[in-house]
Parts: sequence; structure tokens; C-alpha cells
Amino acid sequence: MIARLYGAAIRGLLMALMIAIPALIVPGMTADATQATVLIALLASFLTFVEYNSISPSIVEFCDAAPFNRLRFAALFATVFMLSMICKGQVDPTLTTKALTSVGTIVGNSIDFPYSPVRMVVLTLPAGTDYEVVEIVRTAAGLAYLASLSVMAAFLVLVRILGWPSRKGAFNVWVNLPMFDPTTGGDVLNRLNRDARINIACGFLLPFAIPAVVKLAADLINPISLENPQTLIWTMSAWAFLPASMIMRGIALQRIAEMIRDQRKRAYATAENELQVA
Repeated sequence: MIARLYGAAIRGLLMALMIAIPALIVPGMTADATQATVLIALLASFLTFVEYNSISPSIVEFCDAAPFNRLRFAALFATVFMLSMICKGQVDPTLTTKALTSVGTIVGNSIDFPYSPVRMVVLTLPAGTDYEVVEIVRTAAGLAYLASLSVMAAFLVLVRILGWPSRKGAFNVWVNLPMFDPTTGGDVLNRLNRDARINIACGFLLPFAIPAVVKLAADLINPISLENPQTLIWTMSAWAFLPASMIMRGIALQRIAEMIRDQRKRAYATAENELQVA
């Protein structure tokens, strides 16, 4: 119980720190924005603590299948931190901010080709946007997209080469998939494979679809202004993280379906051997 309490407290503090990073690093925060950031950080910290301190699972998936959630959190944490440092470098440049900006510029320019996700983000900017704003948006999009691709590649290696999650022992579907009911909706394998394909397909499409939807909706509602550093950081982080998270979930569901299929094959083989012996 003490270990669970300690782990939940550490996770809650890390969640609060991640949300507060832009306010701590980027200068020029207003009093209202600071208060809102503190409130959101405390709320997210409390919800994380309650979720991981609970004996019964609630809504967070793969709580007992490390390091799935740790990889996702690390990717989001790194993305928010790097984008915050880039925004800080616009008003208070340092060697670190210059280095991150250079890396983001190289990556952004490399990925910024016709119909690429980065190009779609750049095209959402209103006509007549300042060149400096276009450059910082391209840099932030490139760096965020690089972080999402890196975490997906790392998880794929973890699954296909290191055998996640079976290397940690038995996989408990109830604990790790609390919203999934294996007793309804037909065969479990078909449902898992279907959900996996949907998640992977949506993950590949979202980086293209989100900017397109924003561009189409700009004529009906006020478009999001990426000139504000806080808006830029969280918009680019969400744009890169949500699709990567969905693809990782799809890969994980496919892996679980493979484990269930292998378990069934072994059970059938054992039953056949017992019948032959009898």
C-alpha cells in the first residue's frame, strides 16, 4: 500500500509539473493565465493520484503494463518542455534554446513538403501572417512531430523485439483495459483487432485531418491564434501527441490479441494431447 501511495504521489507531482512547465519557462504570463495554469495542474495532479492509488481500475488503460503510459508521458513531457524552451528563446535566447530551435528548424524544413502534416499546420495560418510566426510554427510542428515519431518507434521496438507485455508476466485484461468488456460484442479477438485497426487508422489520419478541419472552420468561428506562446505549445503538443497515442494504443491492442490467440492455440494443443493419451 505504501509503495502504491508513493508511486501515485510521484505521478501526480510529475503531471502537475508538466502542465506548469510553459508557465515556469516562458516569460510574460498574465496573472489570470497563471491562476488558470495552477488550477489545472492541481486538478490533473489530484486525478492522477486518485487513479493510480486506487485498487480497482477506473479509466486509465495499461496501468499495470509498464512502460506504456510512461513512454506516452515522457513523450508529452519532452514535447512541452522543448516547445517551451523554443518560445522562451524568442525573447530570452540561450545556448539551449538556440540548439533546440536549430534542431526544430532543420526537422520542420525537412518535413515541410506538399501534403505533409507540417505543411498542413502551416497552411492553417491566416493569410498575411508574419514570417517569424510562420517559422516558429513550422519549427514547433517539426519538433513535436519528431517526438511523436520517436516514441512510436520506441514502443514498436518494445513490442516486437522485447516482447511487451508478456515479459512482465501475465496480462490482466480487467486491470489494463477497464473500459473493455470481454463478455459482450462477439469474439474478443475480432473486437480487439477491429479496435486496433480503427485506432491506427485514426492515428495516421489525425495529423492531416485536424489542420484541415481547423482551416475549414476558420470562416465560421474565430481561428486559433498560434502567435500566443501558450496556445502554440499546447496546440502543437496535442496535434502531435494524440495521433501518436492512438497508434500506440492500436499496436498494444494488436499485441494483446496475438497473446490471446497464442494462448488459445496452446490450450487447444493441450486438450488434443490429453484426448490422444486418454
